[in-house]
Amino acid sequence: MTQTLKTKVLIIGAGTGGYVAGIRCGQLGLDTVLVDGGDGLGGTCLNVGCIPSKAIIHAAGKFETVAKAAGGGTLGITAAAPAIDLSQTVEWKDGIVRKLNAGVAALLKKAKVKVIKGWAEFADAKTCVVKTDEGDIRITAEHVILATGSEPVELPFLPFGGDVISSTEALSLSEVPKKLVVVGGGYIGLELGIAYRKLGAEVAIVEMAERILPLYDKALTDPVAKWLEKHGVELHLGARAGGFGDGKLSITTKDGEPLQLDADKVLVTVGRRPRTQGWGLENMGVAMAGPFVKIDQRCATSMKNVWAVGDLTGEPMLAHKGSAQGEVVAEIIAGHDRVFDPVTIAAVCFTEPEIVSAGLGPNEVAGRDDVIQSVFPFAAIGRALAIEAGEDGGFVRVIANKGDHRILGIQAVGQHVSELSNSFAQMLEMGAVLEDVAGTIHVHPTLGEAFHEASLRALGHAIHI
Repeated sequence: MTQTLKTKVLIIGAGTGGYVAGIRCGQLGLDTVLVDGGDGLGGTCLNVGCIPSKAIIHAAGKFETVAKAAGGGTLGITAAAPAIDLSQTVEWKDGIVRKLNAGVAALLKKAKVKVIKGWAEFADAKTCVVKTDEGDIRITAEHVILATGSEPVELPFLPFGGDVISSTEALSLSEVPKKLVVVGGGYIGLELGIAYRKLGAEVAIVEMAERILPLYDKALTDPVAKWLEKHGVELHLGARAGGFGDGKLSITTKDGEPLQLDADKVLVTVGRRPRTQGWGLENMGVAMAGPFVKIDQRCATSMKNVWAVGDLTGEPMLAHKGSAQGEVVAEIIAGHDRVFDPVTIAAVCFTEPEIVSAGLGPNEVAGRDDVIQSVFPFAAIGRALAIEAGEDGGFVRVIANKGDHRILGIQAVGQHVSELSNSFAQMLEMGAVLEDVAGTIHVHPTLGEAFHEASLRALGHAIHI
């Protein structure tokens, strides 16, 4: 027997866009149902993406530190050679995920959001049937928020299964592969490839572009490329992957030569695509923008009172974008006057070293004579040297208008620079000028002093260089 349910707001997808929209709807007193049919509360980010990957990256960093101490000592510290039981590391990671899952569930319950575990299929824009373990539930809603997220792209000649894995499986391996080949030199492949190299795997990366992280400018990616070279990571740039069999991945090199790479596991990270199939999107009458659902500045689709947030709506596919959109939509439904119009959405690569980019980069302002670009190296920052973060070529770069000194973009590469990303985004969102950063007393000793000094340098009077 099919149950029937009516609600003010129906949210499809419990990722960072959907669950945040749900909590905010609940806070605003809106009757809300959240359907979780994917990876669990928190979606890809919490369960098989951002959080677990950073946990594995952290564990890999700890392992590398002990391995350095065992390999002749570091900072006067020596240690015995380390060993890792990856299954225990994965269990620790899973414990973090379970704790966060429970936290999200508690927040949704506090906000009086009804959560239904199951897969939804829409018959029209405002009606869906959710298949659950307890039977079908037919839901009609006044407002629908689509937050179905994205999924890894599968290559037809390298289908997922067995030893060909996506990032999801890479976060739950029971042991470190002896030889790992990563297909795709973007941020996901590099983050995981670097982590497994730190854990002792032999790693090769196959990338079609002429360099790694092709969406970032070369100055930002050079320190990462140097780390890969120093640590024996095999790079095949301008290369194409082929089939996999008998422990070997076939590739075609930049010069057109065939090559076989030994691989215990092949990690395919060639991008993500919006999750648009299997839940009746085609029955909803919403306009598309290529593979994505088309939205306006209010996150409204072409169908009245149907909204979309997160990866489903296009680039950048970042968790914090989805969360911000979810809040905006909840407040619009509650009658507030809101639009989603950020000055910037900062992006971070948790590579070695880390990369942050917010606002315009040098490629976007190339050829313009009305901008100032200023770079300050971490090698001149005391805190960076004290934590071994000043010798990898890292820096902070500030780009500003020459006329009014309005900051247009900020980038950084270096250890721990992800923690500077919010400061960068805040300055851009507030419309700061160089004098605002220069006039803010930055705490010493911190990495953030490099942002201060880069701004001073743009004004012509850096202190420590």
